[in-house]
Amino acid sequence: MALLGCIADDLTGATDLANNLVRAGMRVVQTFGVPDGAHIADADAIVVALKSRTIPAADAVAQSLEACRWLRAQGARQIYFKICSTFDSTPEGNIGPVMEALMDELGCGFAIATPAFPDAGRTVSQGQLFVGDALLSDTHMRNHPLTPMTDANLVRVLQRQLDTRRGRKVGLVDITAVADSADAIRRRMDRLRAEGFHIAIADAVSNEDLFHLGAALHDAQFVAAASGLAIGLPINWGFAPTRNASRLPQPAGNKAIISGSCSVATLAQVRGFLSEGGNSFYLDPIEAADELGLIAKTLAWARDCWARDSSLPLLIYSTSEPQSVMAVQERYGSQQAGAMIERALSAVAFGLVQFGARQLVLAGGETAGACAHALEIRQMQIGPQIDPGVPWCYAVSPAAATGGLHVAFKSGNFGSANFFTRAFELLT
Repeated sequence: MALLGCIADDLTGATDLANNLVRAGMRVVQTFGVPDGAHIADADAIVVALKSRTIPAADAVAQSLEACRWLRAQGARQIYFKICSTFDSTPEGNIGPVMEALMDELGCGFAIATPAFPDAGRTVSQGQLFVGDALLSDTHMRNHPLTPMTDANLVRVLQRQLDTRRGRKVGLVDITAVADSADAIRRRMDRLRAEGFHIAIADAVSNEDLFHLGAALHDAQFVAAASGLAIGLPINWGFAPTRNASRLPQPAGNKAIISGSCSVATLAQVRGFLSEGGNSFYLDPIEAADELGLIAKTLAWARDCWARDSSLPLLIYSTSEPQSVMAVQERYGSQQAGAMIERALSAVAFGLVQFGARQLVLAGGETAGACAHALEIRQMQIGPQIDPGVPWCYAVSPAAATGGLHVAFKSGNFGSANFFTRAFELLT
């Protein structure tokens, strides 16, 4: 029976969380949505990947509650609501509404929330979220098209999202307590509860802080955090790092990268791949209006490349500079433009697997979700880390006539500049 049950609000965030649990020694299975009554065997932790970050809050709550009930039926003793390390949300949610619903479901009177993930440059100090050395509100996230983050004060951000009728208050477990010890954290939480607080943002600026938090939350029914906190929880059940937890079948087949993210990190990764002379095909968003024609042209190019040299990794990308993205959105509207690109990239992913691709890097949360849906991936085993937050995974897809797929779901903001090349080198 699973010990830890996790609910992630997007696909790449789910693999990010699963990656840290595996590195800490747990065997992890990730599902895509809530399985239809299926029981998961041989897993210490189960991560249910939803696509609930930017949908209406009521829908996010309903999906999260369904996942919670299924995970508890699998034996999960602790529920982990995985949020983004940049606290992606709007004034209406969805972090606050989902937290309140899960707390009600579990009968939980007090909960901790922290997006801290120092290995990925996300730290929280005095309740303020930093990305590297910059406040969240001073980064590119300020202009995010769906979840603009204009306030780095997470106590204030989360308080605005809570239902005023419930009267829950958000406090702070500050760095003084977190850096001290698990006992100091517990004392601070007890004090907040006595003062009428129900949720607290927790500071953390180092991995040691996360281990302190993990120990302090040993008996917690519920936590809300980015994937960073996952490094401090498995030890509570006696787990320790081991290579056996991340072992995957041997890789085979052709290699491909599909990139739809337009984040700063992914732009740098695309430039890095191109500068090394990698084989690439730009899927022009303007041409996506003729989806069938563009898909056919893209797949013909890939088949021709692999006919010449099947060992070559191919990059197919719609990743563009901000001004190009704005031009496409002005022409088609942001929702329609995004949907066209997702449909095209996911159809290309399906075609590539039919052509023999068995090693895939999918860059961008929306892109990864669309491709996983097209490939009918229902669950996967989590393997070794490529970069912080991004592991290789192994999954079965009906598009592959034989064998399984090695897949890396890369969040747009994660990974080093040479990620696309390093990923395949590591797997080999």
